Amino acid sequence: MDAHVYEQFRNLQENHFWFIGRRRIFFDLLERELGRGGGRTVLEIGCGAGGMLKPLARFGAVYGIDIATEYVQVCAEHGLARMVAGSGDALPFADRTFDLVALFDVIEHIPDERATLAEVRRVLKPGGTVFVSVPAYQFLFSQNDRVVHHQRRYTAAQLRRRLREAGLQPKKVSYFNTFLFPLIAAAVVTLKLKERWFGLPPGETNLDHEFRGPLNAALAFVMGSERWLLRHMNFPFGHSLIAMAG
Repeated sequence: MDAHVYEQFRNLQENHFWFIGRRRIFFDLLERELGRGGGRTVLEIGCGAGGMLKPLARFGAVYGIDIATEYVQVCAEHGLARMVAGSGDALPFADRTFDLVALFDVIEHIPDERATLAEVRRVLKPGGTVFVSVPAYQFLFSQNDRVVHHQRRYTAAQLRRRLREAGLQPKKVSYFNTFLFPLIAAAVVTLKLKERWFGLPPGETNLDHEFRGPLNAALAFVMGSERWLLRHMNFPFGHSLIAMAG
């Protein structure tokens, strides 16, 4: 990602509705899959500024790896000691090391996601869990995707196929950010038309449009409330996708 996008993520990851909503969804699903106890070894690939490392610590000892050395240093400065600078397609860990491997909106950035998922399979313990989230639908690919260096967006079938190609067995694959999807899709299509006709400010991302106060809280509630249904079903469409595999 461009440097200013890393800074946006660092500054907004605690309070922006998108980050809040996805944390509520992800950790609800993970707790239902793994339980609330610790004692596991956990790896987050593409940990960035570390916004998900502390929540992951409820499951055990957490390790993080990111290709951006400056953010590995940021994590270390905040007391997150088990940090490594490196690439997901060459993980510096032994075979069968981790009970849980998390890739939160990561593989869409990687040119060869097959190599990374093969490495995930290698370092995963037998009976372990992989959690993946990605953006959905190539027709929504826009300037935001280019600025954050996305290589692609996915459908559920494509994500399921990539996991199986790596030797991972999908347990749950679902779209999410579904309740807000009509508004988000309309906004993205409008911006794509605006870009075609008039252009957009260079480097602009979705996070440039920050929501505050009650509106931000309401959007976080709406997005996060999807977790109650995702416990029992898979959504047929949405702005993003999650998968759990083993």
